[in-house]
Amino acid sequence: MTQRRLLPIAAAAAAFALVLSGCASGGGSAADASGEPQKGGVLKVLANGDADHIDPQLTAYVPSESVVRSISRSILSYTASNDEAERTKLQPDLAKEVPTPSKDGLTYEIKLRDDATWDAPDGARPIVSGDVARGIKRICNPHIASALGSYFINLIEGMDEFCTGFAAVKPEVGPMKDYIESHDISGIQTPDDQTVIFKLVEPASDFTSMLSLPNANPAPVEVLDYLPDSPEYKSHFIASGPYTISSYTPDVKLTLERNKSWKADSDPLRKAYVDSIEMTMGVEGDAAMQQLQAGSADALFDLQPSPANIQQLTAANDKKFTTMENGGIDQFLWINTKTTNNASALQKPEVREALQYAIDKPAVVQVMGGEDIATVTNGIFGPGINGYEKFAPYGDGSGKADPEKAKELLAKAGVTNLTLKFPYRNLGTQPDIAQTVQASLEKAGIKVELFPVPPTDYYANFMTNPENAKSGAWDVALVGWSPDWVGGAARSVFQPQFFFDGTPQSYNYVDYNNAEASKLAGEALAADTPEEAGKLWHQVDETVMKDSPIVSIVARKKANYHSDRVQNFQIYALAQNGDWTNIWLKQ
Repeated sequence: MTQRRLLPIAAAAAAFALVLSGCASGGGSAADASGEPQKGGVLKVLANGDADHIDPQLTAYVPSESVVRSISRSILSYTASNDEAERTKLQPDLAKEVPTPSKDGLTYEIKLRDDATWDAPDGARPIVSGDVARGIKRICNPHIASALGSYFINLIEGMDEFCTGFAAVKPEVGPMKDYIESHDISGIQTPDDQTVIFKLVEPASDFTSMLSLPNANPAPVEVLDYLPDSPEYKSHFIASGPYTISSYTPDVKLTLERNKSWKADSDPLRKAYVDSIEMTMGVEGDAAMQQLQAGSADALFDLQPSPANIQQLTAANDKKFTTMENGGIDQFLWINTKTTNNASALQKPEVREALQYAIDKPAVVQVMGGEDIATVTNGIFGPGINGYEKFAPYGDGSGKADPEKAKELLAKAGVTNLTLKFPYRNLGTQPDIAQTVQASLEKAGIKVELFPVPPTDYYANFMTNPENAKSGAWDVALVGWSPDWVGGAARSVFQPQFFFDGTPQSYNYVDYNNAEASKLAGEALAADTPEEAGKLWHQVDETVMKDSPIVSIVARKKANYHSDRVQNFQIYALAQNGDWTNIWLKQ
């Protein structure tokens, strides 16, 4: 999980699973569509659940990126592509070009296109620098703040002070509007309508990547007349993308139609071939798969094929099925070093190291669908993130269990009769994964007490409650994590989980910290080149894993499937899905 891209929690149906965050890699039929693109038609999308937010400033759910991409433009973004290098390279969207920092790394100047417009109530209106400043001010509004807020608040000069003042404002339309209009952020300057200057408190090589997030999208002045993401906000939504909201019934159906104020010449990233997009919600996995294969629907929102489906599609060499790396770790085991259970055994390095050897990672890969969809991991970063390298901090890197080595380490630590409380989500394949890990641990002489936690409570109320760690309500627990942006996103893995400066963070479950790792992370953020940053982030990975705060187990690829009439199914990296704004339909 992460502040923004909290790994969407598995699917409601066993046949499918909710999309689990990240970056991308993989090809498929999509790119090989024959013939000229055709305009028109209705793209029919099936969903189990809804978007988390329509308001770009608040979007925190990976599937929602498809919706936001269609109706709202970003400062910077990505080309939809089935080539990993191409789709993870930053591109200008509303900006004329990707900015470069000043020599000290603290200042970025952005020039906006002069032909991009809002679909305003009184007609098309240019998007200007003040809209960018307004959008970022809304990130920390007191009604419902952005889940990604801390990245911007901690980095942009003066934003911490701005947000501290905003927190004291009544969470009502009038006071919030007055505060935004009467207070500025010193680190955001708008000398003219086409220029935005950002000033940072420290160098950050990933700042431009952060500007690709919808949380940093411009906001029109009209949004101040409504509470963020409220029904009134949604019914008066002002689009900047090629589509706008035609109708919306939450948890039931969302229909997007063409935005008549959008100019194709102003948008280098979206072709907008289809006339409209219909997303129908409440669809279960089996039914969704049947509709796609029958051609009565076209694409998926928050669903992906089950392990059984994947094996069938792979065996059939179905070109409509594709996979991609997402940069995250789908399964890793947090070790509770705060608990005094077992005479505080988990606080001993040898005991945590024993767990590294005890778990049979390839067995978990098989439970998740095999090597076509999952791969063994040994560090905190997953494939597709700058800083990921294959390495073997424990064992030979294969992930195969070595129960005798685990027993040897437990004996060295003087620990016998180790019993671990192990919660799991009673959803999808999670019980099977937990039981597989349990079987591995028990072969090493470690007793495991599994107990289910309702899926909706697992992260929100159980794992993120610090009292549960302190009291020993759990000893080890399976979690997943996704980076918050693409490529150079190691900060969004490390900072929320493996950094502690005295202020508790929700997903650093045991207040883990390593001063050397934090120092290396700072150097990586100030690095001059992605190559230098990647080497430093790998050193961060190595340093953290020496402490064994987690057992990294498996990275799961994102699986996508679509109907036969869908052409040009190119991946939009932030959504980990085919780009709705570039799909065309075979008539």
